[in-house]
Amino acid sequence: MPKLEDGTKIKVHYTGTLEDGTVFDSSKERDPLEFTLGEGEVIPGFENTVRDMDVGETREVTINKDEAYGEHNKELVFEVPAENFPADIPKEEGQQILLRSPEGQEAPAFIVGVNEENVTVDANHPLAGFDLNFELELIQAS
Repeated sequence: MPKLEDGTKIKVHYTGTLEDGTVFDSSKERDPLEFTLGEGEVIPGFENTVRDMDVGETREVTINKDEAYGEHNKELVFEVPAENFPADIPKEEGQQILLRSPEGQEAPAFIVGVNEENVTVDANHPLAGFDLNFELELIQAS
């Protein structure tokens, strides 16, 4: 049974790595991550791990992609004719762009391919499809 309940304000230091040891993010050189349990502010596996920790505890955990950013969805990779691509956005691989729905919602995406005819865009989260390793230290729970 979880120790910490929804509504608990959390401060946690973390380092996230991929299977090959690549660090994708860390709070070690900045302020700890702050969030409220039950608000959906962090991935489910991260929140579920923190729920069972004590203040001052350090834990290493692997979070399955299903409790992180999910599978990489091929349907979220699409081509835009180069002539229809906004002229003010550099057509460069790795370039982050914002997609806007007809309702005005924005979602980040990345350019993953460019040729004379098309610009290929990937709207998946960059960590979709990966299991994520975290070293967590629970600093505060109030």
